[in-house]
Amino acid sequence: MTQTHPRDKPEFPWEIGVFDAHCHPTDTMSSIAEIPRMKATTLTIMATRGEDQCLVLQTAVKFSKSPSDEGPSPNRILPCFGWHPWFSHQIIDDTSAKSESKEPSSSATEAKNAHYSKVLKPSPDNDFISSLPEPKPLSHLLSEMRSNLSTFPTALIGEIGLDRSFRLPQPWTQKEVETRDGEMTPGSRERRRLSPQQVRPEHQKAILEAQLRLAGELQRPVSVHSVQAHGAVIDLFKSLWSGHERKVASRRDRKRRHSHAEAHAGSDAEREGADSSDSSDSSCAERDPPPLLPFPPRICMHSYSGPVETLRQFLNPSNPSDVYFSFSSVINFGHQSEKAVAAIRALSDDRVLVESDLHIAGQEMDERLEEVARQICEIRGWSLRQGVQQLADNYKRFVFGDTKLDLVVNNY
Repeated sequence: MTQTHPRDKPEFPWEIGVFDAHCHPTDTMSSIAEIPRMKATTLTIMATRGEDQCLVLQTAVKFSKSPSDEGPSPNRILPCFGWHPWFSHQIIDDTSAKSESKEPSSSATEAKNAHYSKVLKPSPDNDFISSLPEPKPLSHLLSEMRSNLSTFPTALIGEIGLDRSFRLPQPWTQKEVETRDGEMTPGSRERRRLSPQQVRPEHQKAILEAQLRLAGELQRPVSVHSVQAHGAVIDLFKSLWSGHERKVASRRDRKRRHSHAEAHAGSDAEREGADSSDSSDSSCAERDPPPLLPFPPRICMHSYSGPVETLRQFLNPSNPSDVYFSFSSVINFGHQSEKAVAAIRALSDDRVLVESDLHIAGQEMDERLEEVARQICEIRGWSLRQGVQQLADNYKRFVFGDTKLDLVVNNY
């Protein structure tokens, strides 16, 4: 890509609306005070583990618009509640037929040891297990998520997903405890050395599937993490989509249907006008409620790092979920930038989102959003204003769906 001298850059059109599709400022709670001074319109804040669920909730409540607020300005925060695959080992699957909670155990310590020995590989020793938190039942996690999501009817589920490369950090040393950054929310790695232990893929998948099914039940979009697991993620979605695929008409069928519609437009309109007063009320009364679906209506593959071939599988027209792809300068434009560029070029205009993926709010987050938006506009050949408007429209469609888009564009 050609480099533009800073003085030659067009001014960035923040006034159009810039939406961060994925970030983690509650990892540094002291930075939350910077949000009112930010240029970004909305921050989509992810929860990942036990320590930050309530922090995301508190931050969303703090920046929610009052019912008395007037004007079209949106909320600064869109909260997301979910459990990241890096922390999925902390969850006991008590919802499946082979539930761990149904297995007899003589003590809480033995139950904890049995759980972590089962879901981690290689099997950890007792000292490592003793450094880990008491595992939490999946049923409790889902109940907590349901409660938080009911508080915010537009909230998303995230960050959830699969990760085949992640290894758990080593237990804290005394020196690390004494020198840790007190402004960081506990629970993350915080530069500790990594252990050999990984979360078994089948356990990650069970925790992910449960959250996807909740998203389907509540019809909430999701933000999905996938590292070295794109094939496994698409396979899981295919299993949930099975039996619900969209019917894709052939070109011949579409042409025939169009010709038929034109030929009968007049008579159909007359017949509809004559019948509507008699049948509309009764048909509505007899209509069954829509069935609960086991998959989310819309999916964002966050900081997408997979190949174009997998991207095309996500975008198969028969898939009943609409899939979007967000990109960040932090993840996508480092040593794997060629793969990101190929993916961005392969996407249609309406499926691209931007994100910062930062753990701190404020000026740096704004700078990262501007940087990635400019990069995407250059890759796709958009003018800056055209591109920022397209990205804003894409975000609103991802969050709210097509059915509410006109209302959202006018009032968000």
